[in-house]
Amino acid sequence: MQFGLSAEQEMIVDTVRRFVEAEIYPHEAAVDRSGTVPPDLAQEIRRKVIEMGFYACNFPQEVGGAGLGHLDFTLVERELGRGSMALTHFFGRPQNILMACEGEQRERYLLPAVRGARMDALAMTEPGAGSDVRGMACSAVRQGGDWVLNGTKHFISGAEHADFFIVFVATGVDDTPRGPKKRITCFLVDRGHPGFEVREGYRSVSHRGYANCILEFDDCRLPDAQVLGAVDGGFDVMNEWLYATRLTVATMCVGRARRVFDMAADYAAERRQFGQQIAKFQGVSFQIADMITEIDAADWLTLAGAWRLDQGLPANREIASAKLYASEMLARVTDAALQVFGGMGLMDDFPIERFWRDARVERIWDGTSEIQRHIISREIFRPRGA
Repeated sequence: MQFGLSAEQEMIVDTVRRFVEAEIYPHEAAVDRSGTVPPDLAQEIRRKVIEMGFYACNFPQEVGGAGLGHLDFTLVERELGRGSMALTHFFGRPQNILMACEGEQRERYLLPAVRGARMDALAMTEPGAGSDVRGMACSAVRQGGDWVLNGTKHFISGAEHADFFIVFVATGVDDTPRGPKKRITCFLVDRGHPGFEVREGYRSVSHRGYANCILEFDDCRLPDAQVLGAVDGGFDVMNEWLYATRLTVATMCVGRARRVFDMAADYAAERRQFGQQIAKFQGVSFQIADMITEIDAADWLTLAGAWRLDQGLPANREIASAKLYASEMLARVTDAALQVFGGMGLMDDFPIERFWRDARVERIWDGTSEIQRHIISREIFRPRGA
């Protein structure tokens, strides 16, 4: 097996890391304190990424993307994980689900998103339906040849910057031996469309500046041309294009953990107590050893999942394992790093307290740790008839 990176992959890692260090790091503290990204800064980041040729690098070359495979794109996301999500959002990675666009949808949504002319946001979560996607109450019914949407979505990341939204809603119910089962359809909805409003969301302690919003649909009328994929085929579109997003969470956790580790190791090598560097105390050095071991394990688990996708192999369990382990690893690493820094770790003179806060949400979004454990155990026991 080949565990090293190719020359091209090393170039990708080096290019993205240098960009994050030069263009993202200097603005992180200000964005965290204000909770907002200045529009001119957002535009500048996007412009520079487009000039580098990395915008929409997760899309095929035939639609204008860089055509990176899953493993190469995972390396990009790992480096972006080192920086503030509020700022790296503008590095530009549109939802791959837009590849399901057909006909006029390609000109209105897919191609402008790949070029950086329009930004998208994905909307699934509702106040009463988080992990239970089938439990969504937001619905669309046929009326006069159109679809009429009603309901609420919340926790919608990136919505304040989005020009259009990829929205999943219930469009019917089937009776099954296990009870009623909702049919789901995906719609493309433009910002400002009549009957559709984007409202400010909740204040979160994690990833300040990377806001969440609330979407309200009040008799929002849409034609069939706004359906992405097939009517009642939302789960097919979701399963084909979205399940690998858990890999993005995993690899960004790895990138952030490596940055935190470097800061903790440097601090331990410099900070002196009782006449010597604190790195010389086993209580500190053993924590550093545990941190790098867990980071490396999460890294290889994540890269293995991406490699399986590139090989066309089943990867559902591997991706769930990567998301579960990497997100929980990040929580342990940031907590240990804060302990190494001591009281100063809780002060905003250092970014450690920010990393500590940011780490908490990773075990919740894109499928909670409990959901990942359910996926993993299901993949183990289904072939065994249990």
